[in-house]
Amino acid sequence: MRQRTAIVIGGGIGGLTAAVALDRRGWRVTVLERATALEPVGAGIGLAPNAQRALDTIGVGDAVRAMASRQLAGEIRRPDGRLLARTDNAAAVRRFGGPVVIAHRADLIALLADRLPGTAVRTGTPATLVDPGDPLCDDRPARVRTTAPDGASADLTADLVVAADGIHSAARRALFPDHPAPRYAGFTTWRFVVPAAGLAAPGTAHETWGPGGLWGTLPLHDGRIYAYATAAVPPGGGRSGADERAELLRRFGSWHRPIPELLAAVGPDAVLRNDVHAAAAPPPAFHHGRVALLGDAVHPMTPNLGQGGCQAVEDAVVLAHEAAPDAALPAALAAYTRQRLPRTTVVVRRSGRIGRLTTWRSRPACALRGALVAATARLAPDLALRGLDGIADWRPPTAP
Repeated sequence: MRQRTAIVIGGGIGGLTAAVALDRRGWRVTVLERATALEPVGAGIGLAPNAQRALDTIGVGDAVRAMASRQLAGEIRRPDGRLLARTDNAAAVRRFGGPVVIAHRADLIALLADRLPGTAVRTGTPATLVDPGDPLCDDRPARVRTTAPDGASADLTADLVVAADGIHSAARRALFPDHPAPRYAGFTTWRFVVPAAGLAAPGTAHETWGPGGLWGTLPLHDGRIYAYATAAVPPGGGRSGADERAELLRRFGSWHRPIPELLAAVGPDAVLRNDVHAAAAPPPAFHHGRVALLGDAVHPMTPNLGQGGCQAVEDAVVLAHEAAPDAALPAALAAYTRQRLPRTTVVVRRSGRIGRLTTWRSRPACALRGALVAATARLAPDLALRGLDGIADWRPPTAP
């Protein structure tokens, strides 16, 4: 039997997971990445038990769990430090079968890339979908055009193309030109990583909700801290100025410890800022022709449930499960859409609702929100985990 070929456009977490999963299923895989190196966009990533179980199917789940920090508790606070709700890893294990692992994106990217053949990943290679192909015609493969650094172009063909080219996916626009583009979610986000150096209580993560924004602090396994913040501001499409740290100090510098200490520890050029966009509507399908869309390319979401990367990992392993070497490709792609479209639509909408809740500005509304969170937490101690019900307990279609 002829070995089937797959091209993955995009070398992020979703694209690399799909490449590893397809490689393990017997496909000959090529990953085309625009950047000159596999440099992750962002700093930290939360991998809930659903993503860990998906990664088990490609043999990297345990390696991811080894990245887990000694995070024993998670808290929701007010800017003055008052505790509103608290949960712990034991509660996550009871509810979902495991804790959330906070990893650095660079570590996860390296872990996945190491599972691929040495020639599989081509960096510095922009790729454009030219023809989605026809899975019903053996003589019409999908066609992708690559551009070399010297400007020369070449066309590659494959039995399957996985478009993991991110939130501004050119492949999505080519496949569904009338589908609305992702829309601004109403807030921007900042992220950075610094050494812990006694800046936070060991093993404790927190998210602090204030007027029009929030701050989060998460310990990493290697002694560093991943910090993030959001603020309800008009879309800017980029940086607020030369020093994003100064903007964070202005907005969050008076909030409770360890926020001021974290801001003092980060350099002005080490803060990432991005406007947040989310899907305006579910797409008609997750596939067209011989092309499967994956991750942010098809279901961008706000970060409030920590599921953007997790859902991309789920996409990847479900696609590889359906696309067995001897499976009929039309049926495999239809099954992929059938499983992934309704599930991710729910996650996008649920995350968006929480994101809107964090943009409340008025003091009375914020006081009411805090009172409701605190009251509910007293009655339901696992409140902070309830948003992941039906999400983090997902299991992949194949056993490890």
